Amino acid sequence: MAPVPNPCYRFLSRPVGFPDLAKDFQYETSRELDLDSVELHGSFLTQTRFLSIDPYMRGRMEPGTFMEWTPGQIWEGFGICEVIRSETAEFQPGDKLYGYLFFERYHAYAIQEAQPRMFRRLENSEGLPLSVYLGVCGLPGKTAFYGLKAIGAPKEGESIFVTTAAGVVGMTVCQLAKAWGLKVLGSTGSDEKVKFLTQEVGVDRAFNYKTASTAEEVRKFGGLDIYWDNVGGEVLDLALISMKQKGRIVICGHISEYNDESRYGIKNTWEMVYKDIKMQGFYVFTYEEQYADEFYSTVPKMVADGKIKYTEDITVGLENAGEVLLKVLNGKNVGKAILHI
Repeated sequence: MAPVPNPCYRFLSRPVGFPDLAKDFQYETSRELDLDSVELHGSFLTQTRFLSIDPYMRGRMEPGTFMEWTPGQIWEGFGICEVIRSETAEFQPGDKLYGYLFFERYHAYAIQEAQPRMFRRLENSEGLPLSVYLGVCGLPGKTAFYGLKAIGAPKEGESIFVTTAAGVVGMTVCQLAKAWGLKVLGSTGSDEKVKFLTQEVGVDRAFNYKTASTAEEVRKFGGLDIYWDNVGGEVLDLALISMKQKGRIVICGHISEYNDESRYGIKNTWEMVYKDIKMQGFYVFTYEEQYADEFYSTVPKMVADGKIKYTEDITVGLENAGEVLLKVLNGKNVGKAILHI
């Protein structure tokens, strides 16, 4: 068989502030691969089907961060691939795998990479679209499920405030919280998303933080047992003074500060002392072994049964990776941002 194109998407330089598409990223089209003759040496050859675009990728561009990207390397992120050749008994041609992939059309992964790259064969007995396993049934869904279980520790009848509530993590947190008997307040950045949260997601109350006072909305909602923080900054500071005794704050992301050269410093940490507040950030895969089986036996079925709704924002073409990331960082995606390769 003649060689076929194997394009990839590269990280070229560390951004200062907001990433520059022309300077910091590159879509490379010159690479080729002979799928029949490439030597596997016990590995398995895959074709990338879907790739996830997530806010955390901006953090990987910073020096000294966990799993930082090195200038010149191919982007990496979670995705779904199909095995097309294999020299290992663990994976067979036709298997659909979820894992941490390179942003290129084809790649041969060594079997030793299967665990660190968290490859998991997708059984998909519910018959869901594969792309769902990058959203509500993938890393964002795990983030919501693990964080809420491990740190939020929700109890029926409690209240929770979720920021970036119309994003895939936020809306999953909201729907799990409602399913578990909580009262839910969500904030988002447009009136359209407010309508989506109240009419589709089913939160008790939602508001547009660009046109409404967050402080006033939280005050009207009442004290908070749980605050799910996706934004950081001033909103986190406000939440601290709104927490009830023994409240829990789940630090999931600080999207308001990802591209800031100077960052907001919270001032109300004293509230944590006299209210006995727990505030904890988390790396989602710390809880993989503890919660993964429960997640996969619970969430896909809830999605298939219509108990958890989801939206997707799918863009076709690897060449659009950088553009889609900027869209995500600007909060302009509607649903889970996914590349279809």
